[in-house]
Amino acid sequence: MMLWCLCIGAATGAEDEYPKQEIRAVWLTTIYGLDWPTRTATDWDGRERQKQELRNILDRLHEANFNTVFVQTRLRGDVIYRSKIEPLSAVFAGSCGQWPGYDPLAFVIEECHKRGMECHAFFVTFPVGTEKMVREQGGSSVVRRHPELCLQHHGSWYLDPGQPGTTDYLLSLVDEVVRNYDIDGIQFDYIRYPENAATFPDKDSYQRYGRGQRLSDWRRENINRLMSRIHDRVKQLKPWVQVSSSPLGKYSKSGRTPNAKWTAYEDVFQDPKAWLQAGKQDMIVPMMYYRRSDFYPFVSTWLEQSGQRNMVAGLGAYRLSRGEGDWNLSDISDQIVYVRKQGGKGCAFFRAGFVIGNEKGLYNELKNRFFKYPAQLPPLTWMSTTPAAPCEPQEVHVTRERGGLRLRWEGAPDCIYTLYYAQADSIDLASARSILATGIRANEWFLPINADAEREYTFCVTASNRYRIESRPSRSTYYYFSRYDK
Repeated sequence: MMLWCLCIGAATGAEDEYPKQEIRAVWLTTIYGLDWPTRTATDWDGRERQKQELRNILDRLHEANFNTVFVQTRLRGDVIYRSKIEPLSAVFAGSCGQWPGYDPLAFVIEECHKRGMECHAFFVTFPVGTEKMVREQGGSSVVRRHPELCLQHHGSWYLDPGQPGTTDYLLSLVDEVVRNYDIDGIQFDYIRYPENAATFPDKDSYQRYGRGQRLSDWRRENINRLMSRIHDRVKQLKPWVQVSSSPLGKYSKSGRTPNAKWTAYEDVFQDPKAWLQAGKQDMIVPMMYYRRSDFYPFVSTWLEQSGQRNMVAGLGAYRLSRGEGDWNLSDISDQIVYVRKQGGKGCAFFRAGFVIGNEKGLYNELKNRFFKYPAQLPPLTWMSTTPAAPCEPQEVHVTRERGGLRLRWEGAPDCIYTLYYAQADSIDLASARSILATGIRANEWFLPINADAEREYTFCVTASNRYRIESRPSRSTYYYFSRYDK
């Protein structure tokens, strides 16, 4: 059982809004080793350094009460897991296809779950790399194995969304991950036509499969069909696995934003409204890496389209960097406040390095202000085949150990637990301040406590299933902690 540390103390300072349920996500990029791994490993020591680096990243995120990690699982025609279809990325062992001595995706999932965080595999969908990347992948490259599916555009290679075989190929990758890994979600990035799409060389595919449609409508329908089939395959395999995507942050040129530039619907042929209305998305995470009039109106547009599905705003943490926009911290803080007030289900930050690196104080702002208390993940009621919640766990049993308290309880199998507490004789279950820990995948917890302190505690625990539907709380347990055994 891993030791989880928590500082217990009375809340101080001005009252702030602390949602009890909120998605707090970060994109963990693996391409070029931008976030992880920053160094390749060719021996045991290197492999252990690589793994420890990941643990350190997740520890930092956990300390700031993040609850979701989107890990880049498919990069550019290469992957971070044991695949029979595409080669392992060179970022791990230095050359494409070389195994580092452990399964990177399985390791990330395991370490996220230890810390109470969900892990979603995000796929770069259509781009498959520059000519240099294709050469490095050699005969294992999809460009070499399936040239009929690939097109070159502005110096890079892409899967052609207009080829029916492209959908089958991408489905085979999804199938591998969902079948073989305990992943919480599948997310699609770059599920769009590339920049300068007007010159994308898909004329032959359009003539063969267009069936008289306008080019723009045909392109959107190609992506719609892929999203539909991916959703249905995932739900067939594991109905609790979420399906999401990261479209461009500016939805369209219509309505309240007629002068918008580089939009999802018109410029890269994404139609998220159709995906959502057809029920083929569990979460939408638009990449809203803009400010002011290029941000705020689009929040409302995305919320209007999302219905009961989760809309999570993708925020550009990288824009704080001097070389990437030199934004002020208040630009991001104001966006978080706005998304909360408008009813968004949370925020995701691109990318992890800029968050844990505390770019312009972002990490401190999240840890000490916005994410001061843990938050549960919102329930996925539309995904569940039954609205029934798990039976409530048995009461919490408290035993004193050196350095703190050991909390144990009995519950149903395959449940995820939320542990509540109060330094009083009753617990406000509606308040985020009462959450001691959530996302627990075990039946025990260790609470470090200063042995010189004397205080009273009340504990209770709830169980949630894979759809995040929460049980009734257990009976409360009262415990008085004293420096002396009584």
